[in-house]
Amino acid sequence: MSPGVLCMPSRRLRLIAIFAIALVTLSVWYFAHDKRSNGPITLYGNVDIRQVDLAFPVDGPIQQVLVDEGATVTPGQVLARLDDESYRHAAAQADAAAVAANAALSKATNGNRVEDIDAARAAVTESQARVTNAETTFSRREALLRERNVSPQTVDDARRDLKVAQATLASRQAALHAMVQGSRPEDIDAARGTAEAAVASAALAHYRLSQTVLVAPAAGTIVTRIREPGAMASTMAPVLTLALTTPVWVRAYAAEPDLGRVAPGTKVSITSDATGDKTYPGTIGFVSPTAEFTPKAVETPELRTDLVYRLRIVVDGPDLALRQGMPVTVTIPAKR
Repeated sequence: MSPGVLCMPSRRLRLIAIFAIALVTLSVWYFAHDKRSNGPITLYGNVDIRQVDLAFPVDGPIQQVLVDEGATVTPGQVLARLDDESYRHAAAQADAAAVAANAALSKATNGNRVEDIDAARAAVTESQARVTNAETTFSRREALLRERNVSPQTVDDARRDLKVAQATLASRQAALHAMVQGSRPEDIDAARGTAEAAVASAALAHYRLSQTVLVAPAAGTIVTRIREPGAMASTMAPVLTLALTTPVWVRAYAAEPDLGRVAPGTKVSITSDATGDKTYPGTIGFVSPTAEFTPKAVETPELRTDLVYRLRIVVDGPDLALRQGMPVTVTIPAKR
């Protein structure tokens, strides 16, 4: 048999082998890709509990701290108090100033009392009588001067008394007119502005008084008691640290090929070695738009230098077994 005939089966076998290898490789890739696209996805992360530093917004000596570390608190619960004596006095003083300013505004708006106007009118009548009497006296003395029965100084004194009486009459007539007309619009506006400023100052004083009581903004657990009674609390200096009961988040990371399965709103299950077989339901609430290197605190089978995307997962129905920084495993269920 010729050599050319013997080479034909060998070539055919090689082609068949190459085809078989390609088919197996394609099948493996397909099933692996299908498993990643449709199978469950496991992510790794840590519990992230929100913490709040609680501080007085006003200064003063701390009078009481009513909770210890580990205490469970409810919204609105009183946690600490300042010595509020100076703030109470300031509020009382501001209230008194507001009362005085409002009274002045009422007086400017309502006008003068009838009794005051009558008194001013009587003063004008008196001044008119004095002017009449001064005119008569001046005329008589002037006539006597022409007959040389009085001295010129006597006439000058009479003239002076007449001018004083006339000036007093003019002043009282102007006062009566102003009293009848009431306050000017500008004066009323000024009194209203003063009253509004006094009321605002009183409200601020009472607000500052209310801030001498530190209350819990939400339910949670006291994790740190920073200051003790007798210490001076300065503005915004933390007194207590509160770990919120809700929300409890999980910070996890997903690789780029899994982004199609980790959209916001996706339901997941969360487990931890510390909680045994207990599973917590969760919902993906945030997916970072930018990639970052895998943090060292996250244990994943992939290389730490792989680029990943940070996720925030809200735990539905958390309990005290989930603690800050606890490592957890997040499972995205397979597609049906």
